[in-house]
Amino acid sequence: MKKSIFYIALSAILFSSMEVALKAVSGQFNAIQMTCTRFLVGGIVLIPFALHALRQRGLHLTGSFLKRSLLLGLMNVVVSMTLYQLAVQNANASVVAVLFSSNPIFVTLFAFLLLHEEIHKNQVAALLLQLTAILVIINPAHMQAGLLGILLTLAAVVTFALYSVLAKRGCVEYGSIVTTCGSFLCGSAEMLLLILLSWAEPVASLLGRVGLSSFARIPMLSGYTLQDFPVFLYICIGVTGAGFVCYFKAMEISSTAMASLVFFFKPMLAPIFALLFLRESITPEMAAGIVLMLAGSLAALVPGLLQTRRQQAVSIEPPEAS
Repeated sequence: MKKSIFYIALSAILFSSMEVALKAVSGQFNAIQMTCTRFLVGGIVLIPFALHALRQRGLHLTGSFLKRSLLLGLMNVVVSMTLYQLAVQNANASVVAVLFSSNPIFVTLFAFLLLHEEIHKNQVAALLLQLTAILVIINPAHMQAGLLGILLTLAAVVTFALYSVLAKRGCVEYGSIVTTCGSFLCGSAEMLLLILLSWAEPVASLLGRVGLSSFARIPMLSGYTLQDFPVFLYICIGVTGAGFVCYFKAMEISSTAMASLVFFFKPMLAPIFALLFLRESITPEMAAGIVLMLAGSLAALVPGLLQTRRQQAVSIEPPEAS
């Protein structure tokens, strides 16, 4: 339990700093370029660790692993992250970030349907608190985001949640590092093919006509400077590589529902990081939402911690004298 909490906390910190890091280099890179590059670099950095994990388990990569990695990469890097970028273009970025944190609702549902994991009362209570927090933060009565942006965000959340649950099976068999590395490399390779396709004149013209010119003639080698290189490395290696590994490591040694607590803590930590590094103010609605998110996190964590403590107390209790 302590190990899973450690991985959850570390991935929550890394994921929560993502918006601050990305904003630091905003305008330097095309959105799709950054998505492809950070997953590609993150996957390459993980290769030595993945090979070491394979040797430890005595495993070899198979055709089924490649097929699964292609599917996971398609769902996460290509589909979910592309939908996320489209959502940011059609809605306020803060609204998109908060809505994306509703991931545990769909993770719990898919884990129940596909992995047959139990849904406990405290998890239901936590999810209801999280949903209430999201509604408080976005304030539907005075919502600025358009319907298209909200639908795109929800589609990104659903596909990412499905990706998380399906990746659970790979984590059990090959481990979190191997599964993450495989999905990153396959997803970035698939996106590279789409980037090359974006340079085809008929495709570029069509994207321009339908208002998606940012997806036409996507650059791959522009925007890099020595000044922004440390932030770029942090995004690729820290947020993307280490963040996802910790997330799936928590899932590997606990459950998908427990690992998804990362998205409970993210709405609390991200505004704090934005306040400290970007001087963005925390609104009363955001503060109320943070409190509700904290309550949801406690509702999900406390029963498991109490149960673990009881089990440890029983295991160390001396046997009665006969």
